[in-house]
Amino acid sequence: MKQALTAKIDQEFLAQGFGLVAGVDEAGRGPWAGPVVAACLTFKPKIKLLDGINDSKKMTHAKREEVFEWLVQNFDYGVGVVAPEIIDSINILQATKLAMKQAIESLKTKPDLLLIDALKLPQVNIPQRGIVKADAKIWCVAAASIIAKVTRDRLMFYYHEVYPQYSFDKHKGYGTKIHQEALKQNGICPIHRRSFRPIRELLN
Repeated sequence: MKQALTAKIDQEFLAQGFGLVAGVDEAGRGPWAGPVVAACLTFKPKIKLLDGINDSKKMTHAKREEVFEWLVQNFDYGVGVVAPEIIDSINILQATKLAMKQAIESLKTKPDLLLIDALKLPQVNIPQRGIVKADAKIWCVAAASIIAKVTRDRLMFYYHEVYPQYSFDKHKGYGTKIHQEALKQNGICPIHRRSFRPIRELLN
């Protein structure tokens, strides 16, 4: 695992006069099945940071779970979940933005600035910065990425119990060889994204 992030950039934004700074990120834009999940987390400058926080993709499953429990106990956070049928109706980019909007709106206190991984949310009336690879640079965005990732993984573990023939516990809906073989044998299930090309081609 790469060196953990510090909150240097988060602190710099606070020093610019923003009272509450929140990070926003998503999990699950690429999979062929399951929801897209977003999280928003408000940075607290006085809390001693737990070691090991980084972009969720650079962390082990066990470390993400450990950090997740600490984050939800110590920070104001919100989560948004958009189902596959909504993804199919409005497209994955708009579904991602909707999940982010839901996550922001579920915070207890409205932030003064949003730091978002690569996106801008024109439908959210809060000052914001869309920063490429923010989850690998900014502490509160990395923290949001962990909450989004763990939340989505847990949902996919649940779907594995409902549809065990697809092995969602192993690939979380991504287009792995295991998933492709399961689709050949079983066809699609209700949580597959019908608008995604591999699934659309199966239907045709």
